[in-house]
Amino acid sequence: MVLHDRLVDARVLDLVQGERVYVGKEEGESQPTAVAEGFAVVLGVLEGGGWPDLAPYARGPTLVVLMGVKRRAWIAKELLRLGRSPSEPTLFAERATTPEERRVLAPLGEVAQDKVAVASPAVWIIGEVVRVLEGGRQPGPRGGLGWRRRFPFQTRNAPHRAHEYLIRLGLELADGVLVHPILGAKKQDDFPTGVILEAYQALIGHFLPEERVALFGLATPMRYSGPKEAVFHALVRKNFGATHFLVGRDHAGVGNFYDPYAAHRIFDRLPPLGIEILKVGSVFHCSLCGGIASERTCPEGHRDKRLSISMTQVRTLLREGKAPPLELVRPELVPILRKGVR
Repeated sequence: MVLHDRLVDARVLDLVQGERVYVGKEEGESQPTAVAEGFAVVLGVLEGGGWPDLAPYARGPTLVVLMGVKRRAWIAKELLRLGRSPSEPTLFAERATTPEERRVLAPLGEVAQDKVAVASPAVWIIGEVVRVLEGGRQPGPRGGLGWRRRFPFQTRNAPHRAHEYLIRLGLELADGVLVHPILGAKKQDDFPTGVILEAYQALIGHFLPEERVALFGLATPMRYSGPKEAVFHALVRKNFGATHFLVGRDHAGVGNFYDPYAAHRIFDRLPPLGIEILKVGSVFHCSLCGGIASERTCPEGHRDKRLSISMTQVRTLLREGKAPPLELVRPELVPILRKGVR
């Protein structure tokens, strides 16, 4: 049995072998629903034709509005009243996923002025994610840079020095970096999602070129399933518009359960995925190299001078009331990280 709505292409439905059940909603049939931390999906009209209360969902980084085309000007005005910026990028995807799909880009302020022509059915996406989805073609500071090569940084943790090194590597290789932390369930001793996001906001705001780095979360749990999850992460980022994906040592691993380079090898056995896979080995601080280095940049003779970097070390030091050394994490981030220590 396959459940579907009217936006599914008929050619896709023709491939269904079993029973097909239409579950699409029309105006007046449901209520707004928050889906996950980091983004929300709401309906633009309530049961009986009422107007939605957007306040609980208005301040999240990403908002997806369904069945909101007819009321788009009112919704945009309400979001502006609730604090969103008139320059915030938005995207309407008319007849999304079908051959007739058409995308309409417009700042939120223009939508509020009813200057944007859109036809139903359309999915309306509001937030900085639009800049990344559209490869930088949206007007604004990122749009002028192009973002043709887009590099996502997968993480489940707050940033330490090795994370920063990898983000900077992405900035060298691509036009823009998407810092894309996992927002869903994680191990009990991991940092809370709010602390992770606050720490990355501080890192980006003070130490990275803001016009080339975007931050928004991925609303999925961390499964710790090693190589297979690495493939899942790559495909998800491809769907977000990324052109490259970095796979590090022991990607999505837990403890010593997986071989540390199993996630590298799995991609060698797969056909092309439509996204370039970049493999990176262990990253650490080397006192002889004078900074952060990797297995490919640090001489083997320096091995006994290498300091491994992990958030486990950072959490342990914070629980003991000690400040992690600057080789592990930026001092400016320590006050934020302390909030997440249980």
